[in-house]
Amino acid sequence: MIYLKTAEETEKMRAAADLTSRTLGEVARWIKPGVTTQKLDAIAREYILDNGGRPACLGYQGFPGTLCIEVNETVVHGFPGPYVLEEGDIVGTDLVVELDGYNGDSCYTFPVGEIDEKVKRLLETTLASLGHGIDAAQEGKRVGDISNAVQTFCERRGYSVVREMCGHGIGRDMHESPEVPNYGRRGIGPLLRDGMCICIEPMINMGSKNIVIERDGWTCRTRDRKPSAHFEHTLLISGARPEVLTTFRYIEDVLGDRAVRPLTDIETDR
Repeated sequence: MIYLKTAEETEKMRAAADLTSRTLGEVARWIKPGVTTQKLDAIAREYILDNGGRPACLGYQGFPGTLCIEVNETVVHGFPGPYVLEEGDIVGTDLVVELDGYNGDSCYTFPVGEIDEKVKRLLETTLASLGHGIDAAQEGKRVGDISNAVQTFCERRGYSVVREMCGHGIGRDMHESPEVPNYGRRGIGPLLRDGMCICIEPMINMGSKNIVIERDGWTCRTRDRKPSAHFEHTLLISGARPEVLTTFRYIEDVLGDRAVRPLTDIETDR
């Protein structure tokens, strides 16, 4: 069942998405070598609770953290813990916040200090592919148009797209229909209709698309242990141009020139 949001529900989605975005902006202040991922998780949880929200991932089917932490080869669903960030790492922070019964969902992959140029290009490409997916999310088109836009942009540049994990609808529940894969054919899949809220979240690997799930039953990493990047926005389908409910503006205000910028079509490929 795909739920179309009313005007009142849309306002609540905007508020939840804004708190999600502001929380990641607060987390951005702490991204540096020497900080543990557990510390990042505590910062996020405290900020959400102080602002009247609920960390939706904490306790979800036994998940132990507020943030899903994605260091280097971790694709999704990594646990916060004692790992100390090092110069040259990348760390994804995937966050769902519930506010007044509705959810916002976003992810940003941060560079930790100076990172390798090839890894930087992976981040830039993944962020750009999110933009291409958003551009394709027009009322009257289909989910496959989003999927194909992401896949085409990344694979033409030599990267691989994770198949097993995908975007999704969102609202009262953090995961609603429809699923939004990052690969597929144009013109297929559910119809995009005004009032749908979905999350687009490219998960793009530097090496093979193949993944493994660790023994904890959650942590998903690349099989070849090459880096993976992940960016995500929550958006509302609204005519020819969707309304992006989450924003990276708070993160960019903190990071300044260190923020990831999207690769453009005219830039040289890998």
